[in-house]
Amino acid sequence: MSSYRAFWDEELETMPRDKLQAYQFQLLKQNIDLAYHQSPYYKRHFQEAGVAPFHLESVEDLKRFPTIDKKVLRTQQEICPDFGDLTCASEEDFVFLSASSGSTGVPTASPFTAKDFEAFQDCEARLFWSSGMRPTDRYCHALNFTLFVGGPDVIGAMKLGALTIWAGTIPSERLLSIFQTWKPTVTWTTPSYAWYLGETAKEAGINVADLAIKKIFVAGEPGGSIPETRHSIEALWNADVYDYYGLSDIFGACAAMCEAKEGLHWAEDHIYVEVVNPETGEEVTEGERGEMILTSLKKEARPLIRFRTGDIVSYTTERCRCGRTHMRLDGIHGRLDDMMIIKGVNVFPSDIETIVRNNPMLTGEYVCVITEEKHMAVLTVEVEKQEDFAGDESELVGSIQNECKKIVGIKPRVTVLPAKSIARATHKAKRVRDERKK
Repeated sequence: MSSYRAFWDEELETMPRDKLQAYQFQLLKQNIDLAYHQSPYYKRHFQEAGVAPFHLESVEDLKRFPTIDKKVLRTQQEICPDFGDLTCASEEDFVFLSASSGSTGVPTASPFTAKDFEAFQDCEARLFWSSGMRPTDRYCHALNFTLFVGGPDVIGAMKLGALTIWAGTIPSERLLSIFQTWKPTVTWTTPSYAWYLGETAKEAGINVADLAIKKIFVAGEPGGSIPETRHSIEALWNADVYDYYGLSDIFGACAAMCEAKEGLHWAEDHIYVEVVNPETGEEVTEGERGEMILTSLKKEARPLIRFRTGDIVSYTTERCRCGRTHMRLDGIHGRLDDMMIIKGVNVFPSDIETIVRNNPMLTGEYVCVITEEKHMAVLTVEVEKQEDFAGDESELVGSIQNECKKIVGIKPRVTVLPAKSIARATHKAKRVRDERKK
């Protein structure tokens, strides 16, 4: 068996924190300067906030610069078609465009120069390598290719040297046929679809343990960072599951689990991360939950300076036992958009998922239903009992409520449904149903 190096880029991935931070600062200065002098929006935005590139004398000074969010990207694109006025290069330099859907139905564009795209794919190869993918693997890419920034990540697998199968989002039966015919060892999809695909295979009489899949990369939902969910998928497939994080506004995967599975290593040479209290903007301490704010360090087509992601995370900067030194996300806990405020308590679907997935009497599927009574939000958690469940439903409800009280801080109503009552997701699962009158 061939012997491969442990790291894609050992010097970069194991760089001491002080040296890494100094490197980030140099990149940050260059990117702030680029944004100020090449983007009409950023120049105006910075001037309105009373800051300029010379105010950045240390990484700490980044806090002086104003934030932006998805609404800004969408609005500026509408004002200045086709790409907005945050761009710092001309269309002649753009070689790739990804896009994400918005509430208006107009896709929000994310352009790349050739240099941006090459850096993007080298990062993907590095993250794949950290998760154990090697040139001897066969990789089946089961993510959407249509305008989705995760589509080109398959090129990162090619750069690494793996045999790649460009499946995309095809019917489950066809994907399982690919698994049986060409025997890929690695695939990538969402956590909910990995679960759905495994259930579909079982119903079709396919023993997934007999397939060649040994590694499943998941992204797009918090499930991969929830141990109970990850372990359930691993048990179903008899394969290792690795969580990934990315966003279309910068580039595909920006963070991924290494083989130690002790959080997601962030590509800190590409993106500077802040984790803050979403209400005050103050940085939170390591291990504490906060909103992630990102600043691109190398992207030329459209730099993002202090972009509010709306994603709630926690992190650590301790060296991983794999030897890598880059920041690790302890978990992607959810989105501010999905946060439910019940009796004054902030509740995320991922908190409920931890409880549901850990109960062997349940199938693992659930929906959080929000209603209103006497001007108060009421949470009902709909769950499914196992087909062979023969216990007392009232006791099951009580145990779920007690776990919720202990872990989340509230005792929701619980409705137990028969197995397969909740619709399965073939992409991203919708875990919250708000039935309050608008």
